[in-house]
Amino acid sequence: MKKLIFKILFLTLVVFVPVSAMAGVIVRVNIPLPPPIIFPAPPQVAVIPGTNVYAVPDVKDDIFFYGGWWWRPWEGRWYRSHYYDRGWVYYRHLPPFNRYVLPGWRDHYRDYRWDRIHHQEAVRNWRAWERDRHWERVHGVPPRPGPPPPPR
Repeated sequence: MKKLIFKILFLTLVVFVPVSAMAGVIVRVNIPLPPPIIFPAPPQVAVIPGTNVYAVPDVKDDIFFYGGWWWRPWEGRWYRSHYYDRGWVYYRHLPPFNRYVLPGWRDHYRDYRWDRIHHQEAVRNWRAWERDRHWERVHGVPPRPGPPPPPR
């Protein structure tokens, strides 16, 4: 009787445990990436007054640079990349600067004279400009308090 119980227990462990360990659930949600934006030349950016958020004002799509990342809303979702023209990945949260940039920012600043900056200059200097309050000195408008840059 003990041998029979031992054999049943052994078979149960050998056969059923690996089968149950192999069972799993895979859930895939395909989130489409935004279509590429073709730039005739590398974009110039401009800081949105009162923020440390840079926008590309010369394209119809909203593209921002903040905290070392390029940000782009598309179909109700946010995407970010280290490059302005490729490498977009879905970002499941709102960007940290979202509450400081008005949805109609282009209309709000329609008559504003933008100080254009080459994108490489902004990428290279954003951290020092933020630390040194560069735009506050240039525009005389203190930046709105903002959250720390997003995690890398």
